[in-house]
Amino acid sequence: MDVLVLANPMTWHEVLIRIIAAVTVGCVIGIEREYKNRPAGMRTHGLVCLGAAIVAVLEGLLIKSVGSLGGDDVGISLGRISAQVISGIGFLGAGTIFIAQKKISGLTTAASLWNVACLGLMIGFGYYYLALIIGFFIMIVLTVLQRIIHVNTIKRVEIRFTNRSATLPFIMDYFQKHKIKVLDIDFHIEHLPETQYPDKNIYTNLYSLHIPSDLHFSDMVGHLSENLDIQAVRTRNV
Repeated sequence: MDVLVLANPMTWHEVLIRIIAAVTVGCVIGIEREYKNRPAGMRTHGLVCLGAAIVAVLEGLLIKSVGSLGGDDVGISLGRISAQVISGIGFLGAGTIFIAQKKISGLTTAASLWNVACLGLMIGFGYYYLALIIGFFIMIVLTVLQRIIHVNTIKRVEIRFTNRSATLPFIMDYFQKHKIKVLDIDFHIEHLPETQYPDKNIYTNLYSLHIPSDLHFSDMVGHLSENLDIQAVRTRNV
């Protein structure tokens, strides 16, 4: 089958099937994102996939109508309208990316929106089976891949604490017990007036850590926070 020809004849029944298929595929992927409390959920993904499918259907109708009017004398550039969907979806994807406390989040959701737009175009052109296969692989990447392939992550962790002589050995002992490798350390000392904190300074250590994949960062924060001399534990961008 020629890839430049629409997969199925363009009838009203066919258009309705493509629209329903696009909404369904987009919403299924969006449910996974919404379940993980991401910025763009079921409705956003469903609308993106639907909009892309509408553009593809419109382009197919225009190609059919213009081609029938002009015959061989009219040059038709297939994909010119659809290409604007791929570039334009970047603005919507950028809205899902957040930077808070020097931590970037939302990149996976932005990528899933871009993929959903591509799926919508594919469904709009009538390639259902190919879209179904690709949609399946998208769900694999979003839900299963991270569980199968374990990657040790590198994080920059800031720890604020007092009572250095007792707290620092506690931190290093925790790292050693949980096989957390310290790659680099930056430190800062805040000298406080004795009237406010007698015989105490606030120490801020910024660690670059190689964290094992089986250790959740939230668990590490909880365990370290059990020490009353540790005031804060937060992440920084690598």
